[in-house]
Amino acid sequence: MTLNPENRNDIVSYRLEKANDTMQQVHAISRLGYWTLVANRLYYAVYYACSALLIANGIEVSTHKGVIKQIGQSFILPGTLPVTDAKLLNKLFSMRQSGDYEDLFDWDEADVAPLISQVEDFIMRIIDLIESSKGRL
Repeated sequence: MTLNPENRNDIVSYRLEKANDTMQQVHAISRLGYWTLVANRLYYAVYYACSALLIANGIEVSTHKGVIKQIGQSFILPGTLPVTDAKLLNKLFSMRQSGDYEDLFDWDEADVAPLISQVEDFIMRIIDLIESSKGRL
């Protein structure tokens, strides 16, 4: 699917809004103590932001693993984003997979709560990259 600049900007804005809305869910759900669900929402917040970054840069992918791979190749390897972001993205993907699909398994506060601020920082780096690239699109 080839997007014109207006459609691309609309989708990027929508995905960033979804990332923001999902972070609001993270904060509300964390107050209730549903840490497996918080881990799920943290992953999706980063996923939406990463997919926005890819779209903003004309990189189209259709799977979660494709997003992870392209973030690594296009932004981690060149040093645009730190390696710690790749590690966080992979960790969140694994946590979501475990929490969603493994029986008799739940994440707890000690595992998940420290990741909230890391995700917020990661998303801010993505927003900064998107903002700085707007003039080049």
